[in-house]
Formats: sequence, C-alpha cells, structure tokens
Amino acid sequence: MLTVDEALSQIRRRILPISVEEVPLTAALGRVLAVNARAETTHPPVAVSAMDGYAVRSEDCRTAPVTLRMIGTSAAGHPFAGTVGKGECARIFNGAALPNGADAIVIQEDTDAAADKITMKEMAPTGDWVRPAGLDFKAGDALLKAGRRLSARDLGLAAAMGLTWLQVRRKPRVAVLSTGDEVVMPGKPRRADQIVSSNSVALQAFAQVLGADAVSLGVAADTPDDLRAKLADARGFDFLVTSGGASVGDHDLIQSVFGAEGLDLGFYKIAMQPGKPLIFGAIGGTWLLGLPGNPVSTGVTAAIFLKAAIEAMLSIEPGPMYRAALLGGDLPANGKRQNYLRASLVFPPDGLPVASAYTRQDSSMLALFADADCLIMRPIGAPAAAAGDIVQVVPLRFAAETF
Repeated sequence: MLTVDEALSQIRRRILPISVEEVPLTAALGRVLAVNARAETTHPPVAVSAMDGYAVRSEDCRTAPVTLRMIGTSAAGHPFAGTVGKGECARIFNGAALPNGADAIVIQEDTDAAADKITMKEMAPTGDWVRPAGLDFKAGDALLKAGRRLSARDLGLAAAMGLTWLQVRRKPRVAVLSTGDEVVMPGKPRRADQIVSSNSVALQAFAQVLGADAVSLGVAADTPDDLRAKLADARGFDFLVTSGGASVGDHDLIQSVFGAEGLDLGFYKIAMQPGKPLIFGAIGGTWLLGLPGNPVSTGVTAAIFLKAAIEAMLSIEPGPMYRAALLGGDLPANGKRQNYLRASLVFPPDGLPVASAYTRQDSSMLALFADADCLIMRPIGAPAAAAGDIVQVVPLRFAAETF
C-alpha cells in the first residue's frame, strides 16, 4: 500500500494543468489565474495630495510662518492648469493632482487664510503630504501571480490595474458517480433497506467549491453493464470521481469493469484510515478517482485527494495540508495505517487551537463528520499521545473570503 504522501505525490506529478481561457473581470471571482496579470496603468497616475490644504514650493516654506499668494485651486478630477511659482500656492483637496511647480502640501489646519493671502504656520519639506505617481504600482508590474484564486479584493486591484479581461484556468469538468444497489438519489423512491446517496451530493458540491464544474451521473447499479453505461456518460469529462465499488468484494466492480475498458491504473489501496480502498488512474482521456463508499471515508479521502487533483488541474501550488494544534484528550497508539480522526477545534485567546477527537469514529457516521472542524492526523505507528501534546490537523472549516 502507498502512503498518503506517496499517493498525493503521484496525483500531483501525473495530472497536468488544464487549458486556459479568457474571461471578463466581472466573471473572474473565484477563478484561478493562468498567467501573471500585469498592470496596464500606473497608480496613482500623477502625484496627488494626501490631505486638504495648499500646494506649495518647499523652498518657499523652509521657515515659518510665511505668507504666500493663492493663484488657483486643484480638486480631484479638476486639476489646476497653471504653475505655482515663487511666493505662490494653490488650494488643493485630497486626491487632487499636484500642480506644476509645487512639491509639498501644507495641510489647512496649519494655515491662516485672508482672501488670497495664505499664511503657512508650519514648514513643508519636499514631498510632505504628497502621494507620488506610482506609489501603489507602476505599469508593467506583475501584481497578481499565476495560480492565485481571485478574491473580491483581487478583482478590485485588477480593475485599478486597467484590466478588463483575465486569463484563467478553464473550470475542470468533473463527473460524480455513486455506485451500489443499496443507494438511491435524493428524492427517488427507495426500499426500507436502501439509503439516500449523500456522497453524490457532497462530492458534487465539494468539487464546485474547489473551482470545478461538477455534474452528477446518478447511481450505477452493481452490474457491469450499468457501470459501463455510466462510464460512457463520463466520456469527455476531465475527471470522474466515484464513490463505492472500489474494494475487492463480489459487488465492488470499479476496478474490474474499468480495467476491461482500458483503465491505466496509477495506484490502488492507501495506508490510511478511513479510506484504504482508493483508486487513481486514467481511462479514455479522463482522470479517475475511485473513493470508498462509506460517507466518512468518502469525505476524508475527498478532502485530501480530490482537493489535490483539482488543484493540480488548476495549477494551484499546494499549501500546507496540516496545521499544528494541541490535543484536547489522550489518544492511544496508532497502527499500520495513517489515521484521520474527526475532531472539534477550539481557538483560545492565545496559543495553538485545541483539537479534541470524537469518541466514536465509525466511518458511516455522517452527522459527526458534518459537525467536525478538523481531522487529527495520526502517523503510521505513532505512539500514544497525551492531552496537551502537539498534533497535526487537517482543517475542514474555512472562513470564506468575502472580500
């Protein structure tokens, strides 16, 4: 069996970035930049005032007080067309262009005005209260880098950069397929021994959160013919993710049926718990990730491997998977598989967060998985851990970046 790290390495190595498309700025929220975005403008384009006051020549204000003659006004969007000469000043407002000849601002609180005679009560060094041209950025600066998922703030910056279109990675087209005679789609009639396909809903939603266009193919019955038919429906998609049927039981048909259809198998079985039966490969130009069927096993493996696969297609540099936390209660020694324990996470006023594993960890308990804040990762062969020890966790709750 591969380790989790070995499996992730293979996924990231084999899956190449998806193609590029150009989208309008207004449609780019949440998309992933394919190339560096460079500014087409300089910001601010000219030197501007940072305060309301008077534009002066600093050499006229080397001593104070000094009285200057006001010769005009510069307001935002309405610059003063003249030139400030010796012994002169111009009224200026916040954000207005600095007039020719002026190189400093005296704020209005430090002046006395009598008609066009303005007394400067404070000295004005060169550049005082002036925002020089290009203070924020200059034309040609690469401010938004390839691989960045664009936020509202990023789009605001792109607009200021003078951009109206951005080159982004195309959204991967992901097909989601549940398997099993015991599973029915939500809203469909079901027998007393059947369950609703929660995996199909959760996987489709998770793929969309990760930046894909996801489509559910429904449920495949435990027959080779139905599984082949569903595979035909997945032709043309970039990625097919299945749940259930990944093991080696009599009704677990993913590997055998897809193998007969030309599956290029990358790996099968991961030394992890939950989630040992897991298939990765390619079939007919479509990447395949076959996840186990128990809801928690599906969710845990998706949080690790489906996330990695879609990030690879979008050319997103993977960030740290784990974060440090303090253990909220004792844990026994771990066995031969890397274990991921559902846990709550509490953030104290200072120090590391505290992760407390749930008492029950059955892989069918979806309610506990939905409630979990994180997964405590227990390495293969890890010794017993005590409350207060530092552990590594996979966060499951992320604050959505709304700005």
